[in-house]
Amino acid sequence: MKSVRTEFLRPAAAGDVHALLALRTEAEGWLRSKGTDQWSDPETGERAITKWRAGIDEGRAWVVVGEQDEVLATVSRGPVDRDFWTDTDQPESALYLYKLIVSRRASGRCLGARIIDWMSRLAALEGRTWVRIDTWRTNAALHSFYEGLGFEHVRTEEPAHRRSGWLAQRPAGALTLPHHLLSIGSLLDHSEGEIASLALPPQRAVPAGERDSPAGSTWPGTAHGSPSAGREQKDG
Repeated sequence: MKSVRTEFLRPAAAGDVHALLALRTEAEGWLRSKGTDQWSDPETGERAITKWRAGIDEGRAWVVVGEQDEVLATVSRGPVDRDFWTDTDQPESALYLYKLIVSRRASGRCLGARIIDWMSRLAALEGRTWVRIDTWRTNAALHSFYEGLGFEHVRTEEPAHRRSGWLAQRPAGALTLPHHLLSIGSLLDHSEGEIASLALPPQRAVPAGERDSPAGSTWPGTAHGSPSAGREQKDG
């Protein structure tokens, strides 16, 4: 009998930087093959690595690993980006998701959707209203991916020094795959604070008539595939 494939989410460590570089390089090639100009500037890759190192040091970067601890995907959370979100947006009401990349070899495992579901549950636990993203302005396929997962386009900002700026948000607590949640890896046991943040209660699938409240809702009929690569939110 074939064993069930298992993936785990854990905090990124300094030793993961090489694997993150490989994810980024793979994503750049995949994006070129799709004809998008996202990450076409080599300097964005250098900035990404600098930000990853800072995110790891600050406990904001995460990786999804397989049974042999191979890195299959990554995601980070971070502060509000003031190039895009203003006081009118009530920035403290949201969790900001960045640097979501899934390896091509993990395609078909719905990792993108499952990672977003985890961030959504975390946002709800923190009492936030939204999970927010900013994506590359010209990557229409990426916009459609997020809209398929329940994100709604808020607006597009176009600061001259940035190429991201397609802004979208999804209600905190909303789930795409409530019965296919990511497991949390054992490396969390060194940090009681992280464990407390991740001890999330199961989210129920709310019937259609009850979906006025964002917390605990699900998004039926949406795209369940993962973003194969190149799903980072920031320019670098």
